Amino acid sequence: MNTDTTIDENAALMGEAVDKEANIEDELHELESEDTETVGKPLLSPEKSRMTSRNVFVYYGDKMAIDNISLDIGKNEVLSMIGPSGCGKSTFLRCLNRMNDTIDICRVDGEIKLDKQDIYDPKLDVVPLRARVGMVFQKPNPFPKSIYDNIAYGPRIHGMVDNKSETDEVVETSLQRAGLWDEVKDRLDAPGTGLSGGQQQRLCIARAIAVNPEVILMDEPCSALDPIATAKIEELIDELREEFTIAIVTHSMQQAARVSQRTAYFHLGKLIEVGKTDKIFTNPEHKLTEDYITGRFG
Repeated sequence: MNTDTTIDENAALMGEAVDKEANIEDELHELESEDTETVGKPLLSPEKSRMTSRNVFVYYGDKMAIDNISLDIGKNEVLSMIGPSGCGKSTFLRCLNRMNDTIDICRVDGEIKLDKQDIYDPKLDVVPLRARVGMVFQKPNPFPKSIYDNIAYGPRIHGMVDNKSETDEVVETSLQRAGLWDEVKDRLDAPGTGLSGGQQQRLCIARAIAVNPEVILMDEPCSALDPIATAKIEELIDELREEFTIAIVTHSMQQAARVSQRTAYFHLGKLIEVGKTDKIFTNPEHKLTEDYITGRFG
C-alpha cells in the first residue's frame, strides 16, 4: 500500500469537501443578501383563513428576529413551520397568542388577526385571547396539581363551568379527545407530574382544548418524547384537525410531512416558501427550501 498516494487521495477528498461547503456558504450568503420575497401561497382566501398575519416584524431590542412576514393559517388545517435553528419559527409562533408580550425587550410590529379581529389591539384582553389560541410547549408542563385539576383549571377561571357536574363532563370530554381518558380515569386525583412524558404532553393538550380554543399552537411538542409517544401525539394532531386549526413548529421534516397539509419554510427570520406539504417536500420552488430539504444545510 502506497501511504503517500493514500494521503494525497484523502487530502484531495478533504479539499473537495471544503470547496463544496464553501460553495454552499457562498450560495447562502448570496441568497440571504437578496430582498427575498416569499414564494408559493402564504395567503388564503378570507373564507378559508382562521388567522392572518401581514407585514409582521419582531425585534429583540435592536435585533430583528422576524423580517416582514405575511402568512395565513387555514381553518381545520395543520400548518407546519420548519427551518434551521434560530430561523424565527418559534418566535413567529409565539406572536400568534402574544406570548412574546412576556419578554420586556421584544417588540412586534405589523398586523395579526384572529377571525378578522386584531389581536394586538391595545384594548384586547390577552387572557381570553390565550384561551382562544392555546399553546402546547416543547417540554410537557403540567401544573403541580391533580390530573383532574389540570383540566378543570382553565374552564373554572374562564367561567365556563358552574358546578361539579359540568366540570366533570369537561374533564372527561377533554381527556377523551386527547386520547388519555382510558389511561387515567381511575386516578384523576393523582398528580399530573406523575405521568409519563408522553402522557404529560397529552394532558397538556387536553388542558388546552378544555377551554374550546379556535387555534392550537404547538412548539416542537414531540422533541422530548420517544417514538411511541410521538406516534400517539401525531395521531392526535390528525384527529384534532377536524375541530381546530393547528400550527406546529417542528425540526423533524418527516413529522411535518406526516401531520400537516401546508408547510412554511423559515430562514434567518424570513418566510421563504409556503405551500402544500407534499409539494414543498417533493418540488420546492426556492433554492433555499430545496437545500434545506435535501440536507445541504440545517
